[in-house]
Amino acid sequence: MLEVNSSANIESGNGFKRMFVEDKLSLGIFFPLESYERDIPAMQDQERLAKLTEALGYAALWFRDVPLRDPSFGDVGQIFDVWVYLSWIAAQTKDIALATGSVILPIRHPLHTAKAAASIDQLSNGRLVLGVASGDRPVEFPAFNVDIETRGEQFRDHFDAIKQALEESFPHIQSQSSILKGMADTIPKAVGKLPFLVTGNSQQNLGWIAANADGWITYPRPIDSQAKIIQQWREELKKNADEQFKPFAQSFYIDLSDDPDEAPTPIHLGFRGGAKVLTEFLEQCQLIGVNHVALNLKIGKRPAEEVIAEIGETVLPNFKNNN
Repeated sequence: MLEVNSSANIESGNGFKRMFVEDKLSLGIFFPLESYERDIPAMQDQERLAKLTEALGYAALWFRDVPLRDPSFGDVGQIFDVWVYLSWIAAQTKDIALATGSVILPIRHPLHTAKAAASIDQLSNGRLVLGVASGDRPVEFPAFNVDIETRGEQFRDHFDAIKQALEESFPHIQSQSSILKGMADTIPKAVGKLPFLVTGNSQQNLGWIAANADGWITYPRPIDSQAKIIQQWREELKKNADEQFKPFAQSFYIDLSDDPDEAPTPIHLGFRGGAKVLTEFLEQCQLIGVNHVALNLKIGKRPAEEVIAEIGETVLPNFKNNN
C-alpha cells in the first residue's frame, strides 16, 4: 500500500470489474436506501439493506458528497460525510463496488482527497470507483472560500493533483492548490489504478473528459437523446491513441409500482412504472451503450426493501451475465 502498483490498469480493479463490462449493463443503487419527503432521510436500517443489495447481485452502492444542508436544493444524500460513510459501509460488505456520485473536487484539498480515496480503496480491497464533479450547489462555494466562477479551472487542477498523488511515488506537484517537490509522499496508494469517472460536464468539454477520465457519468435522457450523447462520447474516445474501454453510466429515479405491468409515468429524472417496463427500459439502455444505471429511490412510494428485492429478483436476472 506504500508503493504505486505500476502494473495495474483500470479494468483490473475489483470495483470497476463489478460495475463495468463492455457492451453490457449493470445496476447500482444510491444511498439512502429509502424513499423520503423533503430533503432529510431517516437513515434507518441502511446496513442491512446494503447487505441485501450486495447479496441480490447489484453491482454498486453509490454515495453522495453533500457537505452542507441547503433546503432549497431538496436533498442531502446520505447525511454522513462521504468518506466516513464509505468506510462504514465498506466494513459491512465484501464484494459490491463502492462508487461516489460525486466527490466535489474544488471544495476539497486534493491531497486530502487522494489520501481518503486511497484509504477507502485499500480498506475495501480495491472496490472504490471515484466519481468526481465540479459542484452545482452555489451555497457551498463561499462557505469554503472558493470562487464559483473558477470551479472549472479548480476542478482540473485538483483532478491532476489527485492523480499524481495516487499514481506517482514522491510526486512533483506544482498546482494552484498544492506544491510537492518530491520530498514527501502521499500514502497509502490505491490497490491498483483508481478509476476516475467525471460527472456531467464538470465545466469541461467532452474532449477533455474523454482524454483524462476513465469513464463518464451523466443524467437520464430519453433513449434517442441518450443514444446521441453516447455516440458523441464514443467519437471523442476514438480520437485518443489508446483503445481502453471507458464506460458510460447514468442515474435514474424509479418509483416502482407493485403492478409489474403498470405503464411508465414521468417523475423527476425517471419514471413510475412496473418491473416489466423497467426491464424494457434498461434493455434499451444496454442496446444504446449504457454500461451502468444507478437507481435513486427517493421519490418512491413503496418500502425500499420491497423495491430492492423485487428489482433484484425480477429485473437483475435479465442482466445476470453482465459482470
